[in-house]
Amino acid sequence: MVPDHRFDYVVLGSGIAGLTFALNVAEKGSVGVITKKNRAESNTNYAQGGVACVTSTEDTFDLHVRDTLEAGAGLCREDVVRGIVEEGPARIKELIELGMSFTERENGGGHELDLGKEGGHSKRRILHAKDVTGREIETSLLTALALHPNVEMFENHAAIDLITRRKLGFATDNRCLGVYVLDNKTGRVETVASPHVLLATGGCGKVYLYTTNPDIATGDGVAMAYRAGVPVANMEFIQFHPTCLFHPKAKSFLISEAVRGEGGILRNGAGKAFMDGVHPLASLAPRDIVARAIDAEIKRTGAECVYLDITHQSREFLQNRFPAIYAKCLEFGIDMAVEPIPVVPGAHYQCGGVMTTPEGRTGLPGLWAVGEVGCTGLHGANRLASNSLLEALVVAHRAANAVTQEKMPATQKDLPPWESGPAQDPDELVVIYHNWREIRQLMWDYVGIVRTTKRLRRAASRLHSLSEEVRDYYWNYKMTCDLIELRNLVLVASLIVDSALSRHESRGLHFTLDYPKTASAPPRDTVLRPGT
Repeated sequence: MVPDHRFDYVVLGSGIAGLTFALNVAEKGSVGVITKKNRAESNTNYAQGGVACVTSTEDTFDLHVRDTLEAGAGLCREDVVRGIVEEGPARIKELIELGMSFTERENGGGHELDLGKEGGHSKRRILHAKDVTGREIETSLLTALALHPNVEMFENHAAIDLITRRKLGFATDNRCLGVYVLDNKTGRVETVASPHVLLATGGCGKVYLYTTNPDIATGDGVAMAYRAGVPVANMEFIQFHPTCLFHPKAKSFLISEAVRGEGGILRNGAGKAFMDGVHPLASLAPRDIVARAIDAEIKRTGAECVYLDITHQSREFLQNRFPAIYAKCLEFGIDMAVEPIPVVPGAHYQCGGVMTTPEGRTGLPGLWAVGEVGCTGLHGANRLASNSLLEALVVAHRAANAVTQEKMPATQKDLPPWESGPAQDPDELVVIYHNWREIRQLMWDYVGIVRTTKRLRRAASRLHSLSEEVRDYYWNYKMTCDLIELRNLVLVASLIVDSALSRHESRGLHFTLDYPKTASAPPRDTVLRPGT
């Protein structure tokens, strides 16, 4: 049958990676941008810190590369790191030309970029728009795209599965041909055909009980790619942000690392600065070290949280530098100018993902992956703060250049419609919500900041049973966005556990009590290939 929609390029996701790619390819052909919620709902929109980029004469590419390699604990690809770092200034220039305005400060009668400093960085190099950088970048890109006649945006549409030649029964020349998409408003599954599909779906923070990510971060791109036969790598490296606001009503609110960059000190309930003896950088140590230290301090004292103290700064400074954080804390009765902020770690960033080249190309022709969903080799075992938006800008630009220089393949004229068969309307949604909660709780308890083989095996056993339950539910009931996300969550959780069980050492974000030391053998990626 003729597909419901046909585009030269399809983008799944509306964060910085997807929108940058869409903007760059729109001059060459038609673009369909598909997003689960409204177009501004993405991990990018919640990014407070900023973009790490060398723009100061006091900084160098070599220093940025060195900081990234040190944070990545031996698993970064140095050629990839250097390429992305050196290409950063050109991409920032393009973003500014689109209308993005980064915060400046006065300097000798003139103005210069107000560069922030975050954990693991040896220099100030974080370009920011106060503490709402992601939101401002998202607004700039969406404004530019709204003016382009070749771009069609599909809000409230959830991608279900990729369509490939192999799935259609062809034995050779496998290729991505498009994607099946659920219109959340009508409940109808639509067929979207395209010779080039970009995964820009972000990460999988919602697989954990506590996360800084929005509700949409359910690992959809990784799950769809894996089901389509594409390998994934390094899924054991889940970065936990050390400072998520601890309050029963403060859902997923991040306290930016930039607060520590401006002198914020982590203290326990007794007021002691417990990071001083842990790392030379104290409260500004790399995120994996800070998160483990907070976890250990909470377990040692039996407290529910620790505290981030920046009361040495003036109220005027805090309101100007961190307006969103200041307002949110005040909303919950916390005045950060006179009292420390209660914080706990939360799942924040997926350092592994779909294996790609530095241009975002996957092993499946026609399928590309950019941003948090992809694994280029930049982050290694631990992402350096604010390198993620930099990677998204650079790799999206590269992917757009690469895809538009290729000869456009012949499109598949007919694609089979989605077959729902005798599926019924779900009669007990409580099953979906119960399984969702169980996955997130067991991942937090068994596959968190500090791991053991015993706990990982318990998680693997339960996830195997949950996978069977979800599979049965999936094939017997009509499609809903909740069911799509649950199916993806259980698969991504299983990939994280299997990757963690495969790494018999502690490295970067993966710390296990059974193998507390880093292996002396050359570092290796954990690669999971479907069907093996």
